[in-house]
Amino acid sequence: MSDAELDGTPSEPGDVTPQAEVRSGPKRRGKVRKRHTVGKVLLSTVVVLGLATGLGVVFLYRHLNGNLEVLDPSSQLSNRPDKVKVEGPREPLNVLIMGSDTRDGAGNNIDGLTGGGERSDTTILLHLSADRKRAYGISIPRDLLIDRPECKKANGEKIAGADQVMWNEAFAVGGPACTIQQFEQVTGIRLDHFVKVDFEGFRGMVDAIGGVSMCIPEDIDDPDHHIHIPAGTRKLHGNEALNYVRERYVVGDGSDVGRMKRQQAFIASMAHQVVTAGTLARPDRLVRFLDSATKSLTVDPGLKNVVKIAELGNQFKSIGLDNIQFLTIPIMAAPSDPNRLALVQPQANQVWAKVRKDEPLTRRLSSDVISAGDLPGSSPSSSPSGSPSGSPSSSPTSKPEDEASAQALANAGLCV
Repeated sequence: MSDAELDGTPSEPGDVTPQAEVRSGPKRRGKVRKRHTVGKVLLSTVVVLGLATGLGVVFLYRHLNGNLEVLDPSSQLSNRPDKVKVEGPREPLNVLIMGSDTRDGAGNNIDGLTGGGERSDTTILLHLSADRKRAYGISIPRDLLIDRPECKKANGEKIAGADQVMWNEAFAVGGPACTIQQFEQVTGIRLDHFVKVDFEGFRGMVDAIGGVSMCIPEDIDDPDHHIHIPAGTRKLHGNEALNYVRERYVVGDGSDVGRMKRQQAFIASMAHQVVTAGTLARPDRLVRFLDSATKSLTVDPGLKNVVKIAELGNQFKSIGLDNIQFLTIPIMAAPSDPNRLALVQPQANQVWAKVRKDEPLTRRLSSDVISAGDLPGSSPSSSPSGSPSGSPSSSPTSKPEDEASAQALANAGLCV
């Protein structure tokens, strides 16, 4: 596979076009290293797939490839933005991650809500710099009001656009293709790849690595949605982990923004678990994780087999945990509806401009950041039995941006 393909420079820009044929044989085993860090953002999947390629038996390779669902939306996209030329040994990569809440398929009917179609409550842009020294995971709220552009169904039928509708409506009316079209038109950022993940795959990945550690400052008790999670720093498994990342009503300030911050922290902690807790050294856990991960993913043709995903992951060995950062695009309550959100300008456009130009985000634009190297509750001073109000502690030496980040975490119901 060429560097151009992995750098997001296919014959037609956009990385959702078919690429090279699947290889018929296994990859040569590479030296296992801890700093395969892109997977720490991409739902902890890419890094593990990269390391697992060395397992290499034809049966396993074909089995994992068979798990992947491939979707090519390129014919449904139009007026796509150009990629900005930047300095660097490679091109930056932009991957859109969408969490599907479909109840169809084995293990996805978690609450009896059948027949409701498919929506996406989670949208994260993963941006990887051209020098492969930093990565951002930028969350976009489902309740964000935007002007949805016209898009197309797979059969070419047009779906009319709409003004001031929720962000996740695009996925409901047109699936990943309409969400990609919407993202590119709203942000001006050209996407290279996309990944869609469902409930069952997420739950399976968590269980395959033995659970994910989280610090929960207060009991989560939501009888309306049958969610009960006691406070403490401990590992979450299976349905409990899934309920944790889905809960929004009784934690923190009860907003969808708070839920996004908890999801960001959970993904970061999941990455730590994959890399540091023996998963890579245990073939049984590794194979279970790979099986669950590939079963859960729908990807574009540029990521259509585990070798391509592995080669992509191998590009990012130099990104350290502290340089994997999660944040939310700047938002505020919508003037037209206090139950919805609007972009804060000009800050939101400044974030997208920085990403387009592959420039580091300033502290002002990333004050609520969660770093994969500094997880909530990971410091010795953090305790689940802290202030009931969740108010962050401050000191005479605290910086305003540090206090803002701590307050954002507290509002999300996370240990700080």
